[in-house]
This record gives sequence, C-alpha cells and structure tokens, in this order.
Amino acid sequence: MPAVIVDCAIYRDGCRTDGPEDFSDALAEARRGGEAFLWIGLHEPTEKEFDLVSSEFGLHPLAVEDALSAHQRPKLEVYDDSLFVVLKPVVYEPESDTVSADELMVFIGDSFVVTVRHGEGAPLAAVRRRLEAEPQVLRQGPTAVLYAVSDAIVDHYIDVAGELQVDLEELETEVFAPSGSGGSGNSQTTAGRIYTFKRQVLEFRRAANPLAAPMARLAGAGVPFVHDESQPFFRDVSDHLTRATEQVEGLDRLLSDILSAHLAQMGVRQNDDMRKISAWAAMAAVPTMVAGIYGMNFDHMPELHWVWTYPAVIALMGGLVFFLYRMFKRRGWL
Repeated sequence: MPAVIVDCAIYRDGCRTDGPEDFSDALAEARRGGEAFLWIGLHEPTEKEFDLVSSEFGLHPLAVEDALSAHQRPKLEVYDDSLFVVLKPVVYEPESDTVSADELMVFIGDSFVVTVRHGEGAPLAAVRRRLEAEPQVLRQGPTAVLYAVSDAIVDHYIDVAGELQVDLEELETEVFAPSGSGGSGNSQTTAGRIYTFKRQVLEFRRAANPLAAPMARLAGAGVPFVHDESQPFFRDVSDHLTRATEQVEGLDRLLSDILSAHLAQMGVRQNDDMRKISAWAAMAAVPTMVAGIYGMNFDHMPELHWVWTYPAVIALMGGLVFFLYRMFKRRGWL
C-alpha cells in the first residue's frame, strides 16, 4: 500500500495534525475527534489494494467498481454511507497540441475523504498545500476537499481552453493565408489538422460538459455529506465550468466554419484549375484541328499546291492560338 497511498493525513479544526501511519487507526482517531476528518489519496490502486480501503471505509461496491474501472463519465452518486463524485481532469500537451483526459474519483463520508487518481495529470499535492494554507476553508470538513479539487480541475479547464484558442488562431491564419493556395497535398494536410483539432475539442467536451449537472446539484441544497455553507463555493465552480464549456463550444463552431471555408477554398481552386486546363486544351485543339484537316490523304484539296500554303497555315494556327490566349487571359482563366 505505501506505493499506492500518495498522502494520508488527519485534519482537525482546519489544520493538519500528526496521526497514526495506519489509515485504519487514523480513521478511528479522526472519528473520535469530532470535527476532524481523514484525507487519503490513492494513485491507480489494484483491486486487491483498494479492497482494504473500501472495506475499512464502507464504500459501496458499485462505486468501488467504477473507481477501479476508470472509464466513467463525470457524475455524482449518493449512497447510504458515502458520496461518490467522478471528475475528469484534462491535460494539454504543447509539444503535440493534444488534449487527453484522466480520471479522479472522490469518496466523501463520515469523517473521511478518499481520492483515487488514474493517470499522471492533475496531481493533488498542490491542492493539499492550497487547502492547508486556508484553515477557514478546511474547517468545512470533507466538503472543502471536494470543492478544492473541483475548483482546481475546472480552473485548469479554462487554461486548456485558452491554449486551444491560441492553436485555433494559428490554424485559422494558415487556412486563410494567401500562401494557403498551394497544391492538393497542402490542402489535405490542413484538412487533417482541422479534423485532429476537432477530436481534441471533442475530448475536452466529453470531460467538461457532463460535469455541469453534478456541479449544479452540489450548488443546491439537500446533498448528503455536503456542508450547508458550501453552496456559494460550488456555484462559483459551476460558473467557471459554464465559462469553460461555452468557450469550447465556441471553438467547435469556429472549427466547423473553418472546415467549411477550407472545403470551399478547395472547390474554388479546383474550379480555377479546371478553367486553366480547359483554356490550354482549347488552344491546343485549334492547331490540332487545322493540322488534322491538312493531314488527310486526298489528292484534290484547296490550296494544297500553293507555294505559301504551309507558312499561311502556320501563321493562321499561331494567330488563332494567340487570339484564344488573349481572350482567356482577359477573362481570368489564365
């Protein structure tokens, strides 16, 4: 268990206190202390390792199964002896411009908080330090931990949305730049980038959008194991979440518009290419037609035996081709 337990501490009257190293004894001491509670943080426990925690804290088997499977949507579940919340932190990789989502489960019950983290994103050490520096918040008990964790994750949503906004502006510049009228290979690369970007936005929306209902419920009254005075804090988290989701939905709409504009640009370029091909084909058809006529094997043809027939025909073909070139050039086909 030491490799799985990231941190384990008792908090009494808003301050961290020393306690037994064994979490079973620490929980018993926290419950004897009245206003104290135990916060134990786990990172990717196995089923056998988590059985020790779930049996000691009396966690519901369905919640335990969800915590171990780590493929859940953000949600809030109320059980007889605990409150179970699933959060999905998002991680932005600037090197590859990709967004990935991890999972964080929070159990709240009688004088305890258990956090189970899957993935390397959103470590909770900074959240602990922030809470330990604010004793007035920690006095609200396990609810303070749920608020701080939710607030940190949602604030990071806003940061990631800002990074995606920067990437979108760069992509928009590439699509609408004058140099973007390159060949089909460049167009295919740009379309691939737009589609990949939409996948990143979709990953973000899967993590953030389902969290709106749990946050709205926590911001209301009557949720077991949640401190009555915590509603304004969760309303603030809900407001930040709304801001992040609206920003990402705006990015998704802009991406759809950019993709439509890019496809329209490709259509215009293809039309330009077809007009150019048609113009050159028309100019090539004139000398081909004249040469084809004079290449027929007939004995009696007009001007066949004139001295100046050959230069005249060459001049005629050149003049017709020049006339067509000027006409297509004037109409913007060439």
